[in-house]
Amino acid sequence: MPHAQDVQAAGGRVEALLAELATLGDPVARAKAEELVRVLVELYGAGLERVIEIVTEAEAAQVLHHLAADDLVSGLLVLHDLHPLTTAERVREALDTVRPYLGLHEGGVELLGVEADGVVRLRLSGTCHGCPSSQLTATHAIEGAVLRAAPEVSRVDVEGVADDRAPLLQIQHRPPPGPCTVPEKVS
Repeated sequence: MPHAQDVQAAGGRVEALLAELATLGDPVARAKAEELVRVLVELYGAGLERVIEIVTEAEAAQVLHHLAADDLVSGLLVLHDLHPLTTAERVREALDTVRPYLGLHEGGVELLGVEADGVVRLRLSGTCHGCPSSQLTATHAIEGAVLRAAPEVSRVDVEGVADDRAPLLQIQHRPPPGPCTVPEKVS
């Protein structure tokens, strides 16, 4: 098994397989498959919960920190609602990872809030606010970091992103100047 397996991708694959089973037309087989997945997820969730309890009881904060920082383990902890950090705390940490990049352009990003429905609201600041490259920055750097740290986030809304539908500045020929008087020859 690869070390950095994507928990979201695995979950998506499980959902796709269950949907495929549903098309086979055997409701008993589908119900058994769904029950099997549910039992396995509950078992692994209970095991992870026990691991976190043991680490916490041992007052091994450094171990808990390492577990929570691992992409695979962190994703599983989020899946089972066991992550020691809140969504907002993980989003703040993710933003801290992109701030040096934004700072190179004298820009920044601020967390405005995390809604109950999983929407993260951010605001670009400094030179990033309204910058023509802000759409790319928001999509690739910021959203990517947030979704890696908090896979349960349903959407990232960023204020200050340049409207990519705005017309581009068009460079055109200058109109000829008005009537130009040519000085007469002086003799």
